[in-house]
Amino acid sequence: MKNMVIDILSKAVTELSAEEISEILEQPPKPELGDYAFPCFRLAKVMRKAPNMIATDIYESVMKDERINESFDKVETNGAYVNFFTNKTLFAKTVLEKSMEDDYGSSHVGDGKTICIDYSSPNIAKNFHVGHLRTTVIGNSLFKIFTKQGYNVERINHLGDWGTQFGKLIVAYKNWGSEEKVKEKGIEELMRLYVLFHDEADKKPELEDEARLWFHRMELGDEEALNIWKWFVEISLEEFRRTYALLGVDFDHYTGESFYRNMTDDVVDELKKKNLLTESEGAMIVDLSEYDMAPCLILKKDGSSIYATRDIAAVEYRKKTYNFDKCIYVTGQEQKLHFAQVFKVMELLGYDWAKDSLVHIPYGLVSLDGAKLSSRGGNVIYAEDILKEAISKIREIIDEKNPDLSDEQKEEASRIVGVGAVIFNDLYNQRIKDVSFKWEHITSFEGETGPYVQYTYARCSSILRNLESFSLERHIDYSILTDFTSVDLLKEINRYQSVVDEAADRYEPSVVARYAVDLAQAFNRFYTENRIAVDDVTVRNTRTKITYITREILRDALNLLGIGCVEQM
Repeated sequence: MKNMVIDILSKAVTELSAEEISEILEQPPKPELGDYAFPCFRLAKVMRKAPNMIATDIYESVMKDERINESFDKVETNGAYVNFFTNKTLFAKTVLEKSMEDDYGSSHVGDGKTICIDYSSPNIAKNFHVGHLRTTVIGNSLFKIFTKQGYNVERINHLGDWGTQFGKLIVAYKNWGSEEKVKEKGIEELMRLYVLFHDEADKKPELEDEARLWFHRMELGDEEALNIWKWFVEISLEEFRRTYALLGVDFDHYTGESFYRNMTDDVVDELKKKNLLTESEGAMIVDLSEYDMAPCLILKKDGSSIYATRDIAAVEYRKKTYNFDKCIYVTGQEQKLHFAQVFKVMELLGYDWAKDSLVHIPYGLVSLDGAKLSSRGGNVIYAEDILKEAISKIREIIDEKNPDLSDEQKEEASRIVGVGAVIFNDLYNQRIKDVSFKWEHITSFEGETGPYVQYTYARCSSILRNLESFSLERHIDYSILTDFTSVDLLKEINRYQSVVDEAADRYEPSVVARYAVDLAQAFNRFYTENRIAVDDVTVRNTRTKITYITREILRDALNLLGIGCVEQM
């Protein structure tokens, strides 16, 4: 309908292009002002007339278009505006037929194209804390959004599983650890040993040299060093996967920094051939001062590689292996400089695709806002603890509000809604903004929250269950859906495709999260004003159909956020 308005206006207003008309066309804040309003102020200088007179001229020209009578209830002038009132019955028919198409909201813009998404990427031998939740849920949502657009998406978990820190951990394990304790306590014991190393190194600086030696042995392929390291990796992955299972997150590749360790020599050789390496205080760097950036460190003084070297190797490997159209990195904004350096080095190496294909997606910090959260390590908050806390709080609410559910139903609903509440709280915020955990908000079934959207889905499901005779094939009357709340709901349904596309273009899952709230609110207003279980079969079928469509879109939108749905709660 908007495109039709633009086309009609472009024939009446030759002074502006269709694109310019689209830019200034408005959607009035009140329904009594129409569905679209064209302001004429911009034409006053060109046409040398008062804007209200221009509006009258445009109105007279527009009314000659035969599509006006077919598709619009009326067109009128209001001061300097030309207001278009769409034919609500036609609008309802168009929207409902369109939304019943298979995989509504999907597109083919990504057909034949590949995107690599590098996200989550926790450090081995360190706990999966609350900060890791952000990269994990943002990356998982972007994977789903791009997949809906037709892209082939490679999900990559670039584990922090290589570096001097493992030399430190091996020294600590050999001096103060035991196999039994590590097997018993897992990452918790590895963290204790890592902290202990730094405490002891303050007193005995020679421990730092010993740690560097052990890491150097790892890089040389020493069997003992690598066996201990592999064991630490296995222990860590076991714990990480437990959290991923709670989140419903998976990856196509667990290729951490260690995967690229044998490729770094080629990177160094390539940089040397391009005369990009410079020695600085015994280390090897790429000087980026010309680009107002600090130097990119490639090799340390002892000749060992650093994460920038491995990131460069990773980019080259991914391009050769997946031939990506884009390679996206979802990390905290504190790594902005690091990726700017890596991307610039790729450009200097002569890879023309680097400038447009490599994308850093930064996000803000997580704060706990004084909430009392369980913790296994002092001031370190585990992601798993937060998820379990949310599940527990939702279970208490469900026990109180719906005691008739079976224990199995309560357990499933608590898990899905609790985890979803945490994810939604994160993704509802623009990713660059900081996120705070306030339990009273996160677990609320009212307001702009995950439980509110999930409850609306469950309400739709309940309505459909109670209407045993409902069939999508039965006759409906689109004119029944012309009241304000119905049209408002139809407008929300109609914009789903543009919401998905905007979220992809901006790398911003919050666009989908906020839409899910808008759709849920529009449905609840519709439900308050319009009885569904009425005697009139046609009215019942018509309102039930829009309920069914709302439910399906809510489920799809929540899925794009990595959130599940429950039929009852």
